[in-house]
Amino acid sequence: MTDRKTELAANLAKVEERITAACVAAGRKREEVTLIVVTKTYPASDVRILSELGVRHVAENRDQDAAPKAAACSDLPLKWHFVGQLQTNKVRSVVGYADVVQSVDRARLVTALSKEAVRAGREIGCLIQVALDAGESARGERGGVAPVGIEELADFVGQAPGLRLDGLMTVAPLTGEYAGRERAAFERLMDLSTDLRRAHPAATMVSAGMSADLEQAVAAGATHVRVGTAVLGVRPRLG
Repeated sequence: MTDRKTELAANLAKVEERITAACVAAGRKREEVTLIVVTKTYPASDVRILSELGVRHVAENRDQDAAPKAAACSDLPLKWHFVGQLQTNKVRSVVGYADVVQSVDRARLVTALSKEAVRAGREIGCLIQVALDAGESARGERGGVAPVGIEELADFVGQAPGLRLDGLMTVAPLTGEYAGRERAAFERLMDLSTDLRRAHPAATMVSAGMSADLEQAVAAGATHVRVGTAVLGVRPRLG
């Protein structure tokens, strides 16, 4: 086993222990929570090692890094998640490799995703990114739609050819009423998920929590956690 593989295996084991302990504390089954490893800024060689270690979900946030990496790893049994703010001019490229786009936050993006998904003959899973730091009509500091805008955008996704509404995603906000209150933020997201599922019963995915706050996300009921540095460590950035 290479040094890097040994390092990643040890880190994965620690994260697995944390998720398992959080599930036990919350009275949940371990299989209710899916680990997504955020591989942004790390090379394709790390993605290949992670696949060998059993990781099946990886996430990227920049198309210029993700597209060549996904192509280099196209032989692996991976599900690719796009989690960054997505500009419409990058949609065609992203639809080429992403299975799920977790950062859907405006109708124009939905229209572009639908057009390219149909063109590519693919079905793309979509999560509505919720900005818990947004005002009643504004977008969040790191993208996302205000809670009041979820219903309209979800209906738009649900009717769009080539797209599948999978659920909701959020990032713990740095400002506003939920700043420093990750557990409360994630519980609010779960309430919004409950509301969403009344109209869209299949939209059961709730993506929340990262390396620093995955326990709070699991406690609140998240179905997916997005973990980067706790698995991959702090390494020099690509490019």
